[in-house]
Amino acid sequence: MRRVSWSILTGLGIFFIVLAILSKFFVPDQAVKFPLNEYSKTTLQATNASYFSQRSVTEESGVTLQATSTTKGDVASAKSTGTSNSVAVWQTYTAIEDITNHQPVSIPADGNLLAFDRKTGVLVPWSGNNVGGKHVEVPGNTQGSLFPLNTQKKSYQVYDTTLKKGVTFSFKGTSTTQGVSTYVFSANIPPTQTGTQSLPGALVGETASEVTLPEFYAVQETYFVDPVTGVPLKVDQNVQQTLRDDTGTTRLVLMSADFKTTDASLASGVQADKNATTKISVLNVIIPIVSGIIGLVLLIIGLVMSRFRPEDEEYEDDDEAIRVPA
Repeated sequence: MRRVSWSILTGLGIFFIVLAILSKFFVPDQAVKFPLNEYSKTTLQATNASYFSQRSVTEESGVTLQATSTTKGDVASAKSTGTSNSVAVWQTYTAIEDITNHQPVSIPADGNLLAFDRKTGVLVPWSGNNVGGKHVEVPGNTQGSLFPLNTQKKSYQVYDTTLKKGVTFSFKGTSTTQGVSTYVFSANIPPTQTGTQSLPGALVGETASEVTLPEFYAVQETYFVDPVTGVPLKVDQNVQQTLRDDTGTTRLVLMSADFKTTDASLASGVQADKNATTKISVLNVIIPIVSGIIGLVLLIIGLVMSRFRPEDEEYEDDDEAIRVPA
């Protein structure tokens, strides 16, 4: 009977040790990925902001703007790529509202739909990639809205949906964001022309009935990223959009706003991020350690039991056989 017991214990010990090895080196690589069916909302606010209101045809100043981004995973589109095991497709809508005057500022008719690698967050070529309903060719080795799992302390190219190209985000150091250790990345985009706009000359002090002016976009951005999950938990985004004349003089401010993640949105994002890091920790640390310990203990017990001499087992069996109830 003991011979059967030690062989079972030894086999179970080997099983748990193998499980620990698999859990440490193979399972996380297959299981830890950005989800296909993502659904999240983030809210940023800018106080003392300015923008040009198309509704009142005036420049509003000293207002609070709120930008709400809703991200939805497009599972059907991801599956249509034929590589949903490694590629996700997320759609993002960002609406901006003047909450001081309770009026919309920007509500896009179409969201941005982009495909990306589920482990690195890098955008991947796909016929369905579009920004504002228009197809875009994404540059290589450029992050979408996420940094890689296990983010490194280095610079990354991050896709800017206004410029439709990658922008360098440099590593600036570490921080703590509501108890989560984060890496800080920042980018500074100087005034860059993104197109032109035609408008009544009177709006910019011109006598002509209509003028066409170059539109410029500039932004200073800082991301606070959880390096484990690659998720930006906090964002500071100082946006300047203006119309300028040929001399470079600003003739109309389309938007001047320093957006920051709200406390409520930050708290919600941190909680979701902690849930994700807990699951990653279970796969990467807890299961391998617990399985390894259980396997080692069972293996040792099995090996110790195997060292008993066969005659000891026979003696015990004989001893048990002569025990007759009185």
